[in-house]
Amino acid sequence: MKFSKIGSKSTYHRCIKELDSWKYLWYNPSHNPFKGSKVRLYQFRTSDDQAVDLDRPISGQALVSVININKQIINFFKLEAIAKEKLILEFFKKENYPELEAKKFFNHYQGIGWKVGGKTKMVDWQATARSWMLKAQEMKINTFLPPVQNRDNLHTTKNKNYNEPL
Repeated sequence: MKFSKIGSKSTYHRCIKELDSWKYLWYNPSHNPFKGSKVRLYQFRTSDDQAVDLDRPISGQALVSVININKQIINFFKLEAIAKEKLILEFFKKENYPELEAKKFFNHYQGIGWKVGGKTKMVDWQATARSWMLKAQEMKINTFLPPVQNRDNLHTTKNKNYNEPL
């Protein structure tokens, strides 16, 4: 840990697990504080052959940049979000609700990762949308009139003479 400049045990274990998943080493944690974990290093040699993942067939493996994979994943999520937004707009239109409310609903839950209360994953978005519509109706009914800004709240009806002592 000191040689790699890692200060916490959790960071050390996370890094070791990542190195194991990337096949730089083999890591078998013991989960026992009195017994050490087993780590085996692979031998890396230089050759003219293409790198092949041992979990794949011997026929060969195409090397693909991780950056391109991440871009494809991001594009997939964008396409999924667009499709979900269209579904929500159709649902709100079918329920005779304005498109603005549908967009508010979509943006709100898209922003919090489609979780209810910010914690639990949403199971049925249609039911959540219906409760959104009910609450929107309640908000329209229970809206209070904003305070009148032109009215002088300190104005009194009596003419007072401030020259007289109390």
